Amino acid sequence: MISSFFIERPVFASVISILIVLIGLTALVSLPIEQYPNITPPQIQVSTVYNGADAQTVSDTVAAPIEAQINGVENMIYMYSQNSASGNMNLSVFFDIGTPIEQARIDVQNQVNLALPQVPQQVQAQGINIEKQTPSILQIISLQSPSGQYDDIFMSNYATINVVNELQLLPGISQISIINARNYAMRVWLKPDLMAQLGITTEEIVRAIQVQNAQYAVGQIAQPPNQTPVELTIPITIKGRLTDPKEFDEIIVRAEPNGAIVRIKDLGYTELGAQSYNVVGELDGESSIIIAIYQQYGANALDVANSIKKKMETLAKDFPTGITYSVPYDTTRFVNASIKEVFETMIEAAILVVLVVFVFLQNARATLIPIQALIVSIVGTFAGMYALGLSLNTLTLFGMVLAIGIVVDDAIVVIENVERNMKEFGLSAKQAAHRAMAEVTGPVIAIVFVLCAVFVPVAFLGGIAGQLYKQFALTISVSVIISGIVALTSSPALAGVVLKENHTSSKAADLFNDYFGRFTKLFMRATTWFIRKPFMGILFFLLICAADLYLFRTIPSAFVPNEDQGYLFVIATLPEGASLDRVNAVSDKIGKIALANPAVEHVITMGGFSYTEGVNRPNVGTYFVILKDWSQRKSKELQADEVRNEIGRQFAEIEEAVVLTFNPPAIQGLGTVGGFEFWIENRGVDNMAYLEGITHELIAKARQSPEIANLSATIQANTKLVFVDFDRDKASALGIPLSDVFNALQVQFGSLYINDFNKFGRTYQVLLQAAPKYRATLNSIGDIYVKTSNQQMVPLSSVASLKNKSGPSLVSRFNAFPASKITGSSAPGFSSGQTLQRMAEVAKQVLPDQMYFAWSGEAYQQIQTGGTSAQVLIAGMIVVFLILAALYERWLLPFSILMAVPFGMFGALVAIWLKSMNNDVYFQIGLVTLVALSAKNAILIVEFALIKHKEGMSFIEAALEASKLRFRAILMTSLTFIFGVIPLVTSSGAGASSRHSVGTGVLGGMIAATILALFFVPLFYSVIEAVAHRKEKSKEKNVRD
Repeated sequence: MISSFFIERPVFASVISILIVLIGLTALVSLPIEQYPNITPPQIQVSTVYNGADAQTVSDTVAAPIEAQINGVENMIYMYSQNSASGNMNLSVFFDIGTPIEQARIDVQNQVNLALPQVPQQVQAQGINIEKQTPSILQIISLQSPSGQYDDIFMSNYATINVVNELQLLPGISQISIINARNYAMRVWLKPDLMAQLGITTEEIVRAIQVQNAQYAVGQIAQPPNQTPVELTIPITIKGRLTDPKEFDEIIVRAEPNGAIVRIKDLGYTELGAQSYNVVGELDGESSIIIAIYQQYGANALDVANSIKKKMETLAKDFPTGITYSVPYDTTRFVNASIKEVFETMIEAAILVVLVVFVFLQNARATLIPIQALIVSIVGTFAGMYALGLSLNTLTLFGMVLAIGIVVDDAIVVIENVERNMKEFGLSAKQAAHRAMAEVTGPVIAIVFVLCAVFVPVAFLGGIAGQLYKQFALTISVSVIISGIVALTSSPALAGVVLKENHTSSKAADLFNDYFGRFTKLFMRATTWFIRKPFMGILFFLLICAADLYLFRTIPSAFVPNEDQGYLFVIATLPEGASLDRVNAVSDKIGKIALANPAVEHVITMGGFSYTEGVNRPNVGTYFVILKDWSQRKSKELQADEVRNEIGRQFAEIEEAVVLTFNPPAIQGLGTVGGFEFWIENRGVDNMAYLEGITHELIAKARQSPEIANLSATIQANTKLVFVDFDRDKASALGIPLSDVFNALQVQFGSLYINDFNKFGRTYQVLLQAAPKYRATLNSIGDIYVKTSNQQMVPLSSVASLKNKSGPSLVSRFNAFPASKITGSSAPGFSSGQTLQRMAEVAKQVLPDQMYFAWSGEAYQQIQTGGTSAQVLIAGMIVVFLILAALYERWLLPFSILMAVPFGMFGALVAIWLKSMNNDVYFQIGLVTLVALSAKNAILIVEFALIKHKEGMSFIEAALEASKLRFRAILMTSLTFIFGVIPLVTSSGAGASSRHSVGTGVLGGMIAATILALFFVPLFYSVIEAVAHRKEKSKEKNVRD
């Protein structure tokens, strides 16, 4: 027996434990820290701009051909695009979890290249960006000039050149975006009335700028080949691209034979302005440049965030006087706080476990043995995690908290049995250790196998649920294996050295033992009653199983619990056509309301930017409401949900806009906001107005359901538009090229990209547009002149007229079909599972033929993981059954152990039902653990019952004697685990909801498994063994006959 070797060699056993601890501590230093492992679907972002195009045009000419090529690319799960009236196209392509993101990017790049010939030339010239990233922002850096010394244009370009460039060199960053970017642009402002007077068209100005603002390679003097040898080769340079507004003003548009010259400055003026003024950024009501940083898929958020902070501290030393920075939005605040809380929970759990062990053992020297087992097992687990490529994250730390109550069990079983043998047989500590290990080596090995076996099916799970389960399962399995090694090596070795033969107990210990003895007698009476009334016991067992099924169906399901992550999202939507100035006015009201709340620390304003769609929309404002640290918000009214409800009520009083407040997604990277993302695909009539009508009909119907709240849709198909009715026949007769007309319109009402210029070592755009006063009203079309084939200037109004029309301001597409997106959340008192189910039911009632619905983000993952827990539980029990059958070489005996599992499930389900909690992934992970823990207690009874039966006792006598002998050990191990998870249930602060979800179910389940299973396992053993014995007798009789 392996234990005998170590009992005789305690130093050898101690060396093994010390080595495990040293290796674990070394690994701990190298383990990365993060909230979650890499569990979100890889995402590839495709984006471009079609200046001057409306949303429908962008959708039809840019998004549609690109999506047609990308659709169905290997491992893609879904994609969606947002096409806005500002010309932006953002396409997000999502892939199966586990897909190599670099390969996904290459696949998308190849498909986009195939689509390039089908997109407009201007889009090709602008370029199409393809990036790998997460959909959520990691950090926001705010750059401000408190004194007002610098304007937004200077601040934005200073950030681009001196901050963004440096940050992009840091590893783990996929994209850095200045939300309210004011990139330099050379803006050439034209005056159409002067152009008409001088007979100059837009096309002539475009050609003049293209020719005179261009870089040419002239060559070299004496450039080879030469007929004779030359002494020097000298490059020739000329003035190429222009760099100063004055130089652009001097561009010659026309030169007459009489010497008259018309320059740009005769037709307008040039200034160094910004390429875009579409978004206004503020921090706490003060102008700010908002720098959003997205982490790269697979990067460690904490490492990336820390490197950014260190770099910013370095860069800030060189900032000009009058420029300051801050990091008001940082998602890693929650990660750090929640990880810290879990570590504190681990310490609390360890202290409680030690206290319980001491109370039962009543011997400080004996208590040292479980303590060393706890330290060696937990610290050693870090080495196993490092070897398996795990990180210190919420899931692995939850596993370690539960492991604290598990890993001491084996040591308790050993030490309790050693002490029992010393008292009963008067043996020395070393002799008792040998005898005790002969009795418990089998159960210890069986427990280790069962605890690990229950998690074997998890290794074959795919998707996000599989990733969540694996982290937890591998952590517990490693700790249990190390605990088993310690129980077979150092625990018996230390018991033989540390325990005293003539240990005298205190009065308190004697009193405790006296009461515990009485309690044991009561327990034995109840157990005897059940074992003598098998039909009553079996009936009760069947009732428990029925209750389990009922509770499984009754308790609402969810994905993961919502957490107070320290910030909220606010989206304000004004009527379509509302100007950015009106959005700014609403932003002021939102900022004042939010900052007046005592829980709010900062408000980040992004007027003109829609975070949920990821595009610029002039009638939408996005706001990040940053809450104070959790340590400053301990009262209920300062928690995120309460703050959201309170400011939401005040926002409802803002008449100018619809203002909605959202929680962030429970897992960063699954959607943009908390709640669900629901899509309606239009595969039939290509009519956005019809799709909008169906969308609003569905929303109206869904709002009647009590389960659904905060419904909103982004589709607006009837936005007021101005349609230019162009008489192509007349224009053709006059010899007016269509391109001239379109360019003239774009210059008048938008801006026309001509070419580029260089400044500060970077390349910026040259834009052509009419001066502001010439494009303020629709009547301005009369100021536009074009040239006929006979060089006559005619007003554009002679071949075109303006008509009012309606159309979409934002066109969404899902999986290559026109679509509308609906966001919403669960109403108070309802789970996400109930909400998704009801939303699907409403959709089936409302949607006509040729319209289908789909999910994205967190809702998609929740639906994909539906039923996973049942599969894992069943598969886990099957594997445990097979392991036990192999260990005992019997097919029926394992049932006496597995029949304890429904009691644990019953307790877990009742616990979350009483607390009105949901059946989410965290609870399900705990439920899988309960399968093993329930079986563990049963193994101890069955193992000893087998021994006693071999000694000559009947099945009933053996079951009762085993229950009596193992009662104290089972109660000790169960209570250590129960007290070990109490800190999870009572925790508060960041990440508390997840800890409650794991802890509540496991606590209730373990209490039930301990109380109920102790009465019923002896019954199951005696009945099953009696049945098996009768079958064997019957077979023997048949053989004799």
